[in-house]
Amino acid sequence: MSAHFDLSKEEMKSYGYKIVDIIAEHWDTLDKQKPVASATRKEMDSIFLQEAPAEGMPAEKVLDFVMDNVMPNSTVVSHPKAFSFVPGPSNFISTMADSLATGFNIFSGGWMVSPAAAELEIVTMNWLLKMYNFPVEKGGGIFTSGGSMANLTALATARRLKCGDDFSKAVIYLSDQAHSSNIKAIRVLGFKKEQIRILPTDIEFRISINKLKNAIAKDRLEGLQPFCYIASAGTTNTGTVDPLNDIADICEEENLWFHIDGAYGGAAILSEKGAKALRGIDRADSLTVDPHKWFYQPYEIGCLLVKDSSWLSNTFSEKPEYLRDIEGNESEINFYDYGIQLTRRFRALKFYMSIKTYGLNTFKEAVSYNIQLADDVEKMLRKSRNWEIISPATLAVINFRYNPIGLSLSEKELDELNQKISQKIMESREALLVTTILNKQVVLRMCLINPKTTMDDIKKTLELCHQFGEEILNGKK
Repeated sequence: MSAHFDLSKEEMKSYGYKIVDIIAEHWDTLDKQKPVASATRKEMDSIFLQEAPAEGMPAEKVLDFVMDNVMPNSTVVSHPKAFSFVPGPSNFISTMADSLATGFNIFSGGWMVSPAAAELEIVTMNWLLKMYNFPVEKGGGIFTSGGSMANLTALATARRLKCGDDFSKAVIYLSDQAHSSNIKAIRVLGFKKEQIRILPTDIEFRISINKLKNAIAKDRLEGLQPFCYIASAGTTNTGTVDPLNDIADICEEENLWFHIDGAYGGAAILSEKGAKALRGIDRADSLTVDPHKWFYQPYEIGCLLVKDSSWLSNTFSEKPEYLRDIEGNESEINFYDYGIQLTRRFRALKFYMSIKTYGLNTFKEAVSYNIQLADDVEKMLRKSRNWEIISPATLAVINFRYNPIGLSLSEKELDELNQKISQKIMESREALLVTTILNKQVVLRMCLINPKTTMDDIKKTLELCHQFGEEILNGKK
C-alpha cells in the first residue's frame, strides 16, 4: 500500500474475494456458531489497546487479526438463538448492497450529486407509504440511522408545526412502555422534565385512554399546551400495540400531533394478524419504522414517514451559499432538506435490492412465520408444569418465567431463580436470552423475528433453562 492508499487491481480483488468468502462462510454456518460474546474491558484492552502505528503492515495480516479477535468478541445478533433485545436477522443481498454503496462511496444527500440514490429513496419511500396507507403524492419520509433518529426527527417536526418558536408551555404525552429513544429525543429538543407526561399502562401494557384524557384536560386547565402524543406500535418489552384508533380520535379532537413509534412492530403490517393489531396506524401524522429490525435489513436503516412531506422540508431546509447550485426543481428531492444529516450514506440501496431480489411476498411470509412461531411457543409453554406466561405472545414477543408447579416459590425466590437461569444461559453462550421486568417481576423475554429460528432452537434453549433451573433449586436444598 502506497502513501496514497493505492492497491493494484489484483491486490484489491484478492483482498475483496477473501472478505466475501469470510462473509459467505459466516452466513452458511450461523447455526453452528455460539451466539453470545462476553469480555471485560481489561481483556479487550490487552488485545487492542496500543498507539496508532506510524508504519503500516500487510492488509491480510490486519484482516487475520480482526477475524481472530474482533468477530469472535462480538455477539451474533443474526443467530437463530439470539432471542434478546430486538435481534438483527439481516439478509445476504442487503449485506452485499451495503458493500456496493460503501465501495462506490455514494453521497445520498442531494439530487444533483446522486440522482439515482435520491430516486431510489423516493421509490422505496413510496413503497412504505403505500404499505401504511399514507398519501403517496403528498406524503413523504426519509431513511435515518435508526428509530432513535427517526423519532427525534418526527418530534422536531411536530414541535415546529404545533408550537412554533415558543414551546415553553408545551406538553408531550407517552406511556410507561414507550421506547427510551423517545425520552432521549424529548430531552435533546430542550423540553424540561415538567413538560413530559409518562402515563401508566393497563394490565395488558396499553395506554389507559381515560388517564390520557384526564391528563390533557388537567394541563389545559392549568394553561399549558398539550401538543403531541407518542403511541407505541409494538413495544420492545411486550410487543404491545396501543389502541391507535382511540388515540387518533383524541388527537384529532384535541389538536395534538399523533406520532406512532412503530420501530419494532411496524413491519407486522405485512402479516394478516399483524395488520389487524395495527389498525389505526394510517391515522398518524408521523410514523417511525425500523427496516433494520423486522424488515430484515442490516444496520443502520431506520425510517420516518409523514403525511405531508413539506412538514419535513419546512422544518429542516437550510440554504447555505455553497449548496446554491444543486437545489434543482421541486420534484428532485434533496434529502438533506428532510432531516438532520447533510452527509448521508446510501441506505435505500439495500432495501431496494432485497425487495427486488426476494419479492415482497417473501417478506410477508417471513413476518407471518415469526408471529405464528411465537404463538406456538406460548401454546407449548402453557402445557408445561415448569413455565408461567407473564405476557402472551404479541407481535412475535413473549415473556415468561420458570415457576414449577407445586414448589410455591416466593416472588423474591422466583426473581432470583430466573435471573440466575439467564446468567447461566449467557455464560454457556448457547443462546442470547436475558431478562426484563414486567409488573415488578423478573421475567425471561423472547423476541422471535429471525426467520431462521426454528421451534427446535427454542425447545433446546428451554430445555437448557430447565436444566439450569433444577440445578439452582437443588443447590439450595
